[in-house]
Amino acid sequence: MQSSGQLTDWLIGGLVNTLLLAIAWKLPKKLLTPAGYGHAWALGVIVWGCLGWRGYAVMMTYFLAGTAVTRLGKGRKEAAGIAEGRAGVRGPENVWGSALAAAVCAGAIAILKATANPPSQALWLPLLALAYVSSLSTKLSDTTASEVGKAYGRHTFLITSLKPVPAGTEGAVSLEGTLAGVAGSVVMALAGWAVGLIDLWGIIICLVAAFIATTLESLIGATLQPRIPWLTNEVVNGMNTTIGALIALLLGLAVAQMNW
Repeated sequence: MQSSGQLTDWLIGGLVNTLLLAIAWKLPKKLLTPAGYGHAWALGVIVWGCLGWRGYAVMMTYFLAGTAVTRLGKGRKEAAGIAEGRAGVRGPENVWGSALAAAVCAGAIAILKATANPPSQALWLPLLALAYVSSLSTKLSDTTASEVGKAYGRHTFLITSLKPVPAGTEGAVSLEGTLAGVAGSVVMALAGWAVGLIDLWGIIICLVAAFIATTLESLIGATLQPRIPWLTNEVVNGMNTTIGALIALLLGLAVAQMNW
């Protein structure tokens, strides 16, 4: 049975999301499709209800930073025909492709708080919080690397062969994009640390997990995605963030075991 404090978190989450999305709805420059706003509302309520304001702040950091990065070099990307569809306006598939792994981590934290004994909570709550932050760190790293690489990458190479390919090619990487991706993961890791969801070790783990996961995402994009019709960008994004969360969980568990 939920406590009154937990119910209050869900109510606050609903009110905050309703207010913010009502403001966003009125803005002349749309950030989401009509359906996207509804799904973003549901995601925000889940995150606030399960993690409170700290988890929500990290999610909002990702959303705002990811939106800003998508618009970098917009003119260049449009001229080359490699800009995001719908002028960067996100739909439900983008919302969940980016944040389903984070939502699962948040839900697992809420269930653990309600059902587990204190020793289990002491071990797994920090690990799941680390996985939550890492999934978003991975996604912002991927978004930043892709958008900066498409707009400003001077030399882009296919990750499997290192042969030069046009910017925007699935599985393409560039020095500029790779460095920008690392910077994106740093932003999210610091956001998680600033609100107390992860510690200093967690920052390092997020960076490692994000780098490995985004590298694997590029490999998937270069090898499997062109051959499998259902392997859309959104599905690959979901795989990417899940890999980032799982790597962080395993690394965090290894660190925790060494400290015991």
